[in-house]
Amino acid sequence: MNVLVTGGAGFIGSNLVRYWLSEHPDDVVVTLDKLAYGDANLRDCLDHPRHEFVKGDITDAELVRSVFVKHEIHSVIHAAAQSHVDASISDPLATIEVNVMGAAILLEAMRLYGAGDGRFHLVSTDEVYGALGDQAAFSEESPYAPNNPYSASKAAGDHLVRAYARTFGMEVSTTNCSNNYGPRQYPDKFLPKMICNAAAELPLPVYGDGRNVRDWLYVEDHCRAIDVIFHDAPSGAAYCVGGTSEWQNIELLRMLCAQLDERLDRPAGKSAELITFVADRPGHDYRYAMDASKLERDLGWTPQVSFEDGLQRTMAWYLDNPEWVDEVSALLAARK
Repeated sequence: MNVLVTGGAGFIGSNLVRYWLSEHPDDVVVTLDKLAYGDANLRDCLDHPRHEFVKGDITDAELVRSVFVKHEIHSVIHAAAQSHVDASISDPLATIEVNVMGAAILLEAMRLYGAGDGRFHLVSTDEVYGALGDQAAFSEESPYAPNNPYSASKAAGDHLVRAYARTFGMEVSTTNCSNNYGPRQYPDKFLPKMICNAAAELPLPVYGDGRNVRDWLYVEDHCRAIDVIFHDAPSGAAYCVGGTSEWQNIELLRMLCAQLDERLDRPAGKSAELITFVADRPGHDYRYAMDASKLERDLGWTPQVSFEDGLQRTMAWYLDNPEWVDEVSALLAARK
């Protein structure tokens, strides 16, 4: 089948494109991305015989329609998003336009122009549930309680997917995932920023007291979860996907600094001297954690990459790819 991956030049999207091309040799992958940060993540895939690339914005309804018609799109994995919480606070309307209207335009194109009885899969986030209280972890039964414009816009996308399934009988599924990490994540996100800044001996900014807790999921494990849900879950299913790897930001950063000192042949404690505490982010949720037991029970998925192994892989990738870091960092700086 012809599978449309939106945001395929982004972090999760580019890893998913590679995964899909490798694991599904009978499928054609069509990537739609506006290349806000360039094509560095996809450059080596552009000439793949089963990969088609379209540059464009998911909020351009006519362009989206033309992609569905020209490429006979059967199914969609919607990973495109404005995913930066800080950007959603500084410019809420831009985030809402991409994350809400973009999802609506894609769903409508799927309804009107999709080829056959394909599936629409939405890649969503744990942030739709807000801050975790006394419960052990979020589950599929947790109420939605978004606390910033980004998470509210993603929650709206989740609800649109559900509404299109109920109203129009579309086959859909959703994943709400914890913090992804791994290769090709842009260097303004937590782990790549800390790795790249530490390597360059720049400050390592930490919000508040650094005790906010996140559950970390290696991106390759996330791709496997999307795959099994896409193919085997009943229509309308929504699953929490987590890595069962909770860390306070400051404790994770201290561990990372120790590993960087060893990798970069620095005196022990040298990288940690760069840690700098900064004013906390507005609406900064204290803790996220995901209970993925339903996904394990229903479809047999569990994370395969331990956090220790994934962190080593991630650190090595950024240190071994300075040209990628420089290229993407320059594009990020130019957009500010």
